Amino acid sequence: MSGKSLLLSPFQIGDVTLNNRIVISPMCQYSAVNGLANDWHLVHLGSRAVGGAGLIIQEATAVSPEGRISYGDLGIWEDAHIEPLKRIVDFVHSQGSNIGIQLAHAGRKASCEKPWDGGGQIAPNLENGWETIAPSAIAFNNEKHVPKAMNLEDIQSVLKDFKSAAQRAIEAGYDVIELHAAHGYLLHQFYSPLSNKREDNYGGSFENRIRLTLEAVETIQEVWGKQRALMVRISATDWTEGGWSIEDSVRLSSILKSKGVHLIDTSTGGNVLADIPAKPNYQVPFSAQIREQASIATGAVGLINTPEQAEAILQAGEADLVFIARESLRNPHFPLYAAHILEGNSVEKWPNQYKRAYPAHGEWK
Repeated sequence: MSGKSLLLSPFQIGDVTLNNRIVISPMCQYSAVNGLANDWHLVHLGSRAVGGAGLIIQEATAVSPEGRISYGDLGIWEDAHIEPLKRIVDFVHSQGSNIGIQLAHAGRKASCEKPWDGGGQIAPNLENGWETIAPSAIAFNNEKHVPKAMNLEDIQSVLKDFKSAAQRAIEAGYDVIELHAAHGYLLHQFYSPLSNKREDNYGGSFENRIRLTLEAVETIQEVWGKQRALMVRISATDWTEGGWSIEDSVRLSSILKSKGVHLIDTSTGGNVLADIPAKPNYQVPFSAQIREQASIATGAVGLINTPEQAEAILQAGEADLVFIARESLRNPHFPLYAAHILEGNSVEKWPNQYKRAYPAHGEWK
């Protein structure tokens, strides 16, 4: 294919104009110490900027120490985190890319070992472990440690943490905030009836279960404003009977749009063990349905591995942005590769330092 590609065309989200519609999904690196970013994060995220991504979203960045998935997660709960994060932001900007931060709280899925060390939950009385919190005292995946059911004071504390994190994100210079409300982490735990058995204003009805997600959006906007680019990642379905459904997601997405959210990053699952039919494009129909029925911009994610596949999703009107994760780990220069495949002569898009590696025309070698 050659000619004008939709994947490589600009896209406006809030006050940010992306150079193209390729987004690097947030991918945990489990490589921080006390939440502090280091050279690994600079090189990991910076190489995707060199690779030409329109937007790079930093991994789930915890708004509090107990909100981390593992003790190796990035954090933004104290001012000491700002400077090393700003170093990354500044480099990404120097390469012409935009950068977002995914603000997250893991809830009952926190206090875990690093994946390459097994990934299991660490008891609070052991080294690198801590007490976890959740909407209800229900453990994930039959873990031995049962989380503490949050009281109203705990809820207000979490909201305060999201607000403080958003203020630090401004100071670090991020272009976009993505609120993590997917994959079985805290906000997803609240809106899914499978993990929320509360009987107060944060449980029971659909309106009550989504309350914390809406309040998190509103408290972030108190400092972030409504013009700055704000997206929310949701799990569009629990893949489980009696759980959160795509119909619920359309309804939530419509409300989020009315609150000033600019885009729904549409993923699925993660709150309970489920039989998920993972295959290329398996999550794209959820993005398409939310985009059409909630009239909000969406991002498609999940096993999107080729430029042609990404282009076809956009051409079919199933999403506005395409989020690349594992393929980006295999090929940090995926956007430049996509330009070569979809538009032919792409050498001009390469950094000067790399241009001599490829001919002006010819096969990718």
